[in-house]
Amino acid sequence: MAAPTAGKREVILKRGGYTVTYSVGPKGQVVIAKEIRERLGIGPGWRVVQRLVGDHVELHFLPPPHKASLKGLLRDRIRAKVSEEAWPEARERAWRASWDEA
Repeated sequence: MAAPTAGKREVILKRGGYTVTYSVGPKGQVVIAKEIRERLGIGPGWRVVQRLVGDHVELHFLPPPHKASLKGLLRDRIRAKVSEEAWPEARERAWRASWDEA
């Protein structure tokens, strides 16, 4: 197969998926195709782990830490308040109950 021309995008079907080719920019940057970003849900702020495997690179995308607070998320599920002194007993009781359910 001939090498793609600079700036030209080719789509090649391969095992039911597709491969998109782009040119590497002057700073070594590579574009992740919009179709791939959308399918994987990748957005600004995501981290990329690069791994050299033989003669190619694998990219694994990690989402950024969430910015939404989880405070109060379980408020409706709390059945009782436990004092600091009673906490060890309550924790032990909960562990025993979880083993009984299994």
